[in-house]
Amino acid sequence: MKLFLLYLKRHCKIMLLLLLFSSIFAGVFSLYALPVEAVIYSLALCAFVGLAMFAAGFALHLRRHLQLIALQKSVTVSLDSLPEPTGILEQDYQDLLHLLREHASRLKIESENSRRDAMDYYTLWAHQIKTPISAMRLLLQSPDCTAAPLEAELLQVEQYVGMALSYQRLEDDASDYLFRKYDVDEIVRSCVRRFARLFILRQTSLDFSGTGMHAVTDEKWLDFVISQLLSNALKYTPPGGHIRIYRELETLCITDNGIGIRDEDLPRVFEKGFTGYNGREDKKSTGIGLYLCRRACANLGHGISIASRQGKGTTVRLDLSTYTGKFD
Repeated sequence: MKLFLLYLKRHCKIMLLLLLFSSIFAGVFSLYALPVEAVIYSLALCAFVGLAMFAAGFALHLRRHLQLIALQKSVTVSLDSLPEPTGILEQDYQDLLHLLREHASRLKIESENSRRDAMDYYTLWAHQIKTPISAMRLLLQSPDCTAAPLEAELLQVEQYVGMALSYQRLEDDASDYLFRKYDVDEIVRSCVRRFARLFILRQTSLDFSGTGMHAVTDEKWLDFVISQLLSNALKYTPPGGHIRIYRELETLCITDNGIGIRDEDLPRVFEKGFTGYNGREDKKSTGIGLYLCRRACANLGHGISIASRQGKGTTVRLDLSTYTGKFD
């Protein structure tokens, strides 16, 4: 009954229009003094044809409604099973459904890829964080254990944890950013103090006398980028090496005289999961650090680039002159 009333409501305007036309014809017939039987007969014929058409239309409407109900109850519903459209509006609705299905499929694929990437990264992360933990356990078992090597291993654990948290935040576009004009030297000094113990243990010298740079940025994320770049420089610079931090116009440069990067690996160093020749040799690279740096710099509106020669060293340049205001 509800379906019938809805169908009746849908066609009430047409029915009212037909009733108005019948009234007009009846009025005209009466003005010309035509026999009443002719008027009644004409109206009866029109009513019969109208009711027949209304019944046929309702029967078709009911059949299509039942088909759609059956599709809703089907577990593997497919748009290919929809009834053929009988009008342009139904065709438009079905086209819209196809577009929504394609969009939902894209979102599902992107979500699955993101979930798989996160699972791969955290699996690798879990394996790699075991290395400093195991080293700390061995050091604690040694009678000659001192605080310095333990601090170095603890710093690695903190880096891995910080990187995992940063990975999670960057994958979420709702990350909090606070843009202000900061003293870049203060951020660099904070990062250097964090790695001071590693500089001493690896006997790596640092050349940094201040740059006088100021930049509109987010302190937390710029700190993360510089820390990651310093970590890479220390990791791939042999003991006794040299790291220099200096300024070129509005660009902050971090240079080391480490093992460098192969020419064929340079174009891909910012790709997610790419470790290159050095990462495969080192066995400790996640292939995620520089990717996170590029993502963070993109959100901050800063440029980042790498120049390197194998066996000679690497220079990373952070262009702090630009600011896109993405999160204003």
